[in-house]
Amino acid sequence: MIPGFIRRARERRRTIGTLHQRIGEAARLPDLYEALGVPDTVEGRFEALSLHVILVLRRLGQLPPPADEVAQELIDSVFVQLDESLRELGVGDMGVSKRIKKLGASFYARAGAYGTALDEGDRHGLATALARNVLAQDDAAAADGLAAYVAESADRLAAQDLDALLTQGPHFAAAPQEAR
Repeated sequence: MIPGFIRRARERRRTIGTLHQRIGEAARLPDLYEALGVPDTVEGRFEALSLHVILVLRRLGQLPPPADEVAQELIDSVFVQLDESLRELGVGDMGVSKRIKKLGASFYARAGAYGTALDEGDRHGLATALARNVLAQDDAAAADGLAAYVAESADRLAAQDLDALLTQGPHFAAAPQEAR
């Protein structure tokens, strides 16, 4: 699978598209919004997508080449989709590039905060960052369930190699089904 990924551009785009789609599906699961408190708004959906992309990128960063190429193509795919979504929402050409820059900066800031907390095993720091960024709250306790979901998802992804990520899709944790 991996050598084919490098050689065939059409297959590579299809593989990245499928990975992106699976991440998007995970980010749209109702339990994230109903049980874990992610706001069901445009911003909340961006945060949920970003969170799942960040988790996959973090795992790709831990894997040997060509995982780095997969990561770059995934980022490209995500930001092309964001660009298209902004245009569909009626943002003009001049506004799209400014918003994409802002979204990129916030995305990478979140990736740094979540990655650091996960790397250090700092569940409180992770909950604090998630509360602030995803839930738009100052109370880290409000994000305890979301932090548990993120940590478990990172653990499940850690068990996947590149081939499994690309063929099976990323394995995220199951969100609790009871309402908050």
